[in-house]
Amino acid sequence: MPQPSFPPQSSPRSRTRPGTVTAGLDGSQEGLAAVAWAADEACRRGLALRILHVWNLEPDTHSPLIGSHTGKDLDAPDPRTTAERVRRAHPGLDVLTRERCGEPATVLCEAAEESELLVLGSRGLGAFAGYVVGSVAPAVVARTRHPVVLVPGPGLPGGDVVLGLDLSHPCDEVLEFACSQAHRLGVPLRVVHSPRAPGRLGPDGTQTGAGTAPGAAAAATERVLARVVDQWRHAFPGLRVTAEIRPGHPARHLLKASRAAALVVIGRRNRDSRLGPHTGGVTRAVLHRSRTPVAVVPHD
Repeated sequence: MPQPSFPPQSSPRSRTRPGTVTAGLDGSQEGLAAVAWAADEACRRGLALRILHVWNLEPDTHSPLIGSHTGKDLDAPDPRTTAERVRRAHPGLDVLTRERCGEPATVLCEAAEESELLVLGSRGLGAFAGYVVGSVAPAVVARTRHPVVLVPGPGLPGGDVVLGLDLSHPCDEVLEFACSQAHRLGVPLRVVHSPRAPGRLGPDGTQTGAGTAPGAAAAATERVLARVVDQWRHAFPGLRVTAEIRPGHPARHLLKASRAAALVVIGRRNRDSRLGPHTGGVTRAVLHRSRTPVAVVPHD
C-alpha cells in the first residue's frame, strides 16, 4: 500500500499549468452556470476564460443536402453574446470564444489538454445529444488526465471545500488541488475519509493484518490521516483544515457533506481497462447526485 502523501517542496502554485479556464457552453441553464462559475474561477486564478461551444456533425439521412450547419442547434446561445455578458460582469477579464465541430467528448478532452481547468454543466441537454446527461460528460471525466469541474446549475451553495480522501492513495495532485481551491476561495477545507473495513492502515501507512483490533485500527487510521493533513496544512499557512473519519460508503458521506459545501473534490485513478476508460463507483455516484459543483482530479 502506498505511503502517506506529502506536499512537494516547491510552492503550492508551482505545479499549476499555464493557460486558460475553459467552459463548455451547450445552451442549458447548467451550461450557463458553468460559464459563470468558470468566469469567477478565471478571475481567482488570474487567467483568461475561454467559452467553447461544440456541435456534432450528424448527417440527416432524410435530407439530400448536407450543409456545414447540419447537427448544429440553431437555438443554442451565441458564445459571443455570452462572452459580452461575462465581460460586463467581470471587467478586465480576458474572455475568448471558440466554436468547434466534432465528436463532443473528443473536442472537450482536447480543450482540457490546452487548459488549466475545464468546466462543464452537469445536467445539461443542449447543443448535441447526450451532453451532459448522456455519454459526453462521463466520457470526458474518464478520458482526460486533467481536472474537470462539473457544475449542476444556477443558485449554487456557498460553504467550505470538501475533499474525499482515500488514504490508500492520498495523491499529491488531489490534495494540492483541494488545498489550492480552498485557499483561493478563502474558505476552510474539510477532509472526509471513509474506511470501508477495519484493519486496513497502520501508523506508517502500511496494511495491517485482518486480526487487528477495531480500536487499534481506528487509532492507526487517525494517526495516518493527521500526518497527511498536517503536512498540507503547513504548506498552506492560514488555511483552516479539518479532518473527519466516516466509516461506510464514501459517496454517501461526500453527498451529505456536499449540502453545505461550495465545492467537492474527488480523485480519479488513471487506469486502462479492456472496456476502455471509466470512472469508479464513488465518482459516478457523486457526479450523478451532487447539487454542488464537483471537481474530479485524475492521478496515477
